[in-house]
Amino acid sequence: MSETTHPYDALTPDSVLDAVESMGYYCDGRILALNSYENRVYQVGIDDAQPLIAKFYRPHRWSREQIQEEHDFCLELVEMELPVVPPMADSNGTTLHQHGDFLFALFERRGGHAPELDNLNNLEVMGRFMARLHNQGYEKPFLHRPAIDIQSYGVESMEFLLQQQFIPMELETAYRTLAQDLLKIVEQRFAATRFETLRLHGDCHPGNILWRDDAPNFVDFDDCRSGPAIQDLWMLLSGERPQQQVQLEAILRGYRQFCPFNGAELNLIEPLRTLRIMHYSAWLARRWEDPAFPHNFPWFNTQRYWSDHILTLREQLAALQEPPLEMPMF
Repeated sequence: MSETTHPYDALTPDSVLDAVESMGYYCDGRILALNSYENRVYQVGIDDAQPLIAKFYRPHRWSREQIQEEHDFCLELVEMELPVVPPMADSNGTTLHQHGDFLFALFERRGGHAPELDNLNNLEVMGRFMARLHNQGYEKPFLHRPAIDIQSYGVESMEFLLQQQFIPMELETAYRTLAQDLLKIVEQRFAATRFETLRLHGDCHPGNILWRDDAPNFVDFDDCRSGPAIQDLWMLLSGERPQQQVQLEAILRGYRQFCPFNGAELNLIEPLRTLRIMHYSAWLARRWEDPAFPHNFPWFNTQRYWSDHILTLREQLAALQEPPLEMPMF
């Protein structure tokens, strides 16, 4: 393979159709690329039937065992009557398939819209469903999927950006010292907080929730990992501290109807936000050789981007000095 090619170059429209038809479906030739960058996801038209969603996993990111564990977790949740969009199984019960060099899965197309997170009733409903999801997450551990941790999300992100010289030379010292200071505080906060780990959605932002029939439908478990329960809750909070406090109360009012919540985990909201910010920049850098990334993220890796990133990290340093949100009294 030449230096100018990428594994996804081999994923042509014909190969997408061939993969879907290898599962016994007859495609009508319509393909719509959906908004996904880590993997490649397409809506594929099917003769005399509803379109299907075909997801082609990024080569060499997850092992077959790790992807299967994601699928099995989704199927467990569906068995518990949770609104999750699971991979479709063939007549043998197989959900993960291979076509050429690509592992892929098929999903039912399910409509919906982003949840209105400024609606406290919606947040309470979200809390109830998330508690039921977490109850199943506690049932057993992941054996192959990794955890959300400081090393992979924070330390390795910082080291990658510095070693690969993504940070402009004139900003390198500022970034290095700031990142090290942040990670030191994050490590202290994790060490001081007692929490259990469980199987999580892992990336439960509004874009991975389809709201329909007055309930959330959880999609895209591609980043499911082990971690503290608060990881699946904090991304539902927005606005200034007073707003977040009210939103947290609504979420936990629903959550605690089905699952207890350890209030100590509120100490981890800003540490987890810090790790996500650091990990996101490193993720873009790691994927920069994929032509889809310069095309869709043209603002990344510019002088302004890194200046703004350092400013964001400074704001996180200030946020880490603030007291955590308060545990609501019910």
